[in-house]
Amino acid sequence: MRGWWQELAGLVLPEDCAGCGAARVVLCPGCARALDGSRAGPVRPSPCPPGLPPVRAAAVYEGAVRAVVLAHKERGGLALAGPLGVALAAAVRAGGSAGAAEPQRELVLVPVPSARRQVRARGHDPVRRIALAAAARLRRAGVPARVAPVLHQVRPVADQAGLAARERRANLDGALGVRRGGRRLAAGARIVLVDDVATTGATLAEAARAVRAEGLGPVEGAAVVAAPDRSFVRIRSTTRTEQPSCE
Repeated sequence: MRGWWQELAGLVLPEDCAGCGAARVVLCPGCARALDGSRAGPVRPSPCPPGLPPVRAAAVYEGAVRAVVLAHKERGGLALAGPLGVALAAAVRAGGSAGAAEPQRELVLVPVPSARRQVRARGHDPVRRIALAAAARLRRAGVPARVAPVLHQVRPVADQAGLAARERRANLDGALGVRRGGRRLAAGARIVLVDDVATTGATLAEAARAVRAEGLGPVEGAAVVAAPDRSFVRIRSTTRTEQPSCE
């Protein structure tokens, strides 16, 4: 019930901009531009966890972008899924996964799963909601895309906040698995893992391991709304063919 009430309230009640606090607007034009995907590009955390596929991010995780992500995830700003989906779709396309090479082959966005207790506490699954918005955006652009929530947590994990990169990898090792019927949901599709933020890359690396272990097929890459500025790879070539990964 909490989820639909928050969504209704967001449509009816005046809010301040989630990014900068401008009065009586859910997201001001300036903060929306920060999520338009114009800065989308490859990211590679350092140290880079083994098995991490090529990752693309739409924006730097700071300022208004960070505020919007947290407002959506932790404070029930459900109306923000749309602009965050725009950013995620841009990251998917920046990776070439939605390009012209295989325009008719279906693209499946596989969200990194949240723990059930987190979904209950928040009243929604933020990554899945953003992924659904991104898939809708891609379809409007002519890309056959859908969301397949094939992953779930198979054991509890500790809160990642405050953990170093090595500690995050240990915390997540073997924590994800494929749901029953997941193979059918993703069969024959081009798989792209999606999340809202990539910091150390540990979560995406574990998600990729789980997909490969079940034999769902190769992971073409991963896409996120935002990543730290230090993670962005500054590509000098104009071809944009570089696919930085840890594999």
